[in-house]
Formats: sequence, structure tokens, C-alpha cells
Amino acid sequence: MSPVKPGYTRPLDLRHGRIDMSHGSGGRSMVQLIEQIFLSAFDNPALAARDDHAVLATPPELALGGQLVMATDSHVVSPLFFPGGDIGCLSVHGTVNDVAMAGARPLWLSAGFILEEGFPLADLQRIVTSMARAAADAGVPIVTGDTKVVQAGKGDGVFINTTGVGVTRPGVHLSGSLARPGDAILVSGTMGDHGVAVMSVREGLSFGTTLLSDTQSLHTLVAAMLDAVPGIHVLRDPTRGGLGATLNEIASQSGVGMRLSESAIPVRGEVRAACELLGLDPLYVANEGKLLAICPADQADALLAAMRAHPQGRDAARIGSVVDDPNRFVQMTTALGGQRMVDWLSGEQLPRIC
Repeated sequence: MSPVKPGYTRPLDLRHGRIDMSHGSGGRSMVQLIEQIFLSAFDNPALAARDDHAVLATPPELALGGQLVMATDSHVVSPLFFPGGDIGCLSVHGTVNDVAMAGARPLWLSAGFILEEGFPLADLQRIVTSMARAAADAGVPIVTGDTKVVQAGKGDGVFINTTGVGVTRPGVHLSGSLARPGDAILVSGTMGDHGVAVMSVREGLSFGTTLLSDTQSLHTLVAAMLDAVPGIHVLRDPTRGGLGATLNEIASQSGVGMRLSESAIPVRGEVRAACELLGLDPLYVANEGKLLAICPADQADALLAAMRAHPQGRDAARIGSVVDDPNRFVQMTTALGGQRMVDWLSGEQLPRIC
């Protein structure tokens, strides 16, 4: 965010005001927007320096052999506000989790906003407040950022890009290329909650109960898992494309196959019913607060116990195994005892889901 001069502002009309092109011009209106919405919400020493960069301390893990991890993600979810979350907290959780899936401790975030002319300032403040709360809860400050404004009709309210930096524990190395035949496959909880929560609002559906997105930061769960089983091979958050697409990605990276048990995969009844109504497969529906873990089979019980002991993993389950398969197929034994392929997702099942 560009440096600004303290006191060079006047109050924004946060109740009735809207974004206009001057908010991206580099002048007084942009200073107002940055100071009164972004700086006030994200306040921390690095951001308070008001430079176009952030000066960051060297994490102690580096001196012990840890490695830096960096991840970036852009968020275009529609609608912007959905049961259990919004684009603001989602943008924090998504990038924190991408860093955490490397077995890293998330340290810092950047945030870039593309705002559409005419977007209500009240909605922007609500989104930024949600981001600030999510970052504070995660203990990961937003230390730098940028704001751009596009003409009305050239955007869709607001798009957010977040980039995260973290550091791994010494000796920890996780990758989608490390799954090995015989490994166990586990998930931290129910599949498809986020995607169905967003679709319920988008399609105006009611299921007799409130379906909430599972959006949350998972790095404390990951830390507990690594404490119990340092030799985890793979961690991944099954976001776009859900569990099915994620398992195919890992199978392709590692050159292995997967065998799943449908009855072992946790799916809420409401999610299953909604997917049947919408013609969706819950295995391909996005999650924003769940993870997939692959570890040696002889350590699976210890890992499952550690996951279930953490509040974010109380519904964790062992759902299958990695197998030797040169075709890299993901296959599943159905609840009726048959076999089906869990193939790559064809097309876009749920657009604008994150």
C-alpha cells in the first residue's frame, strides 16, 4: 500500500458511500480509503511503516534447517457473503492453509484488492473487518498490500489476492509426489460443506437446516498432526474440485493409484441431499476448512488419534489406501459393494466457489 501522510484525510461516508475511480488514483481519496478502512483494520508494525514493502524478521527455524514457503491465491467467490463466511475470511484461510499444507508455520500475508466502481463502502468495510478478524485469530498479520479500482461493469464488486509466507520445521518435507503404495489416506472431517453452503445462497435453496461453510485456518491442526507423526508424506486441502480432484492430482504426482471406501468418507446428510438435488457429486464439491493426509500405514492410527483430539479434526476418518498402479487410477468401493472410478473432474462443476 502506498505511503500516506498522517492527517491528510477526511472522514469517509462508510454508511452510504461507494467506491469511485478516485479511490484508485493515488490521490487524497485513495489515502482516505487506505487509512480509514485498510490500515485501521490490519494495523501492525510492518504495515504502520506505510512503505510499499514490508521489512520482516528472519524466522529462527531457518537457522536450524527450516525452509521458507510461499503461496498465493486469488478469490472470486460469488456471492461475496455466504453462510459461515465471506470473501474476506476466505481469502485469509485459503492462503494460510496453502502454506500450512507444506508443514509450515504461517508467518505473514499480503493482500491485494481489485474493487469495482460503485461497490458499497459498507460492504468493503465488512469484508476487511472479517479479514482482520481471521488474520488475528490465525496469528498471521497482513503486512503489505495493494488496491486497484476498475470501472463499473469491468469487475464484480471485489476480487482479493492474498500471498502467504511461512517456514517449515527442520527436517519436515511434504509433497504431493511422496505418496507411496501401502500408505493410508485420511481426511480431517466432512466433505463438501463449503461448496454446498455457497450454492445454497446462490441458488436460493433451503434444506430445512442452515448449511455453513467450513472455512477456517488449519495450521494449528497441522502442527498437532506433525507433533504426533513427523513422517507424514502428503498434506493437501481439497478446495476446488474437492476430494476427487485432489486425490487424482496426488496420484498423478506420485505415480500411484488410490483405493477408497465410500462408506468411510464423512459427508453430512444435508450435503448429500443437496448434491442429489443439484446433480452434484460430493466428492468433487469444494472444502475450505478440511485437509487430506497421507502417511505410512503403521502410523495411521496415531495420526487419526491426533486429528480427532483437535477440535478441527473431531470427524476425521481413514478413507482408503495408496496402491501400486501404473495407470494412476483413483477407484472406490461403493456402499453397495461395487467399484467405480473417481476420475478427474470434467469441466467446472461449481464456478466461483472460492
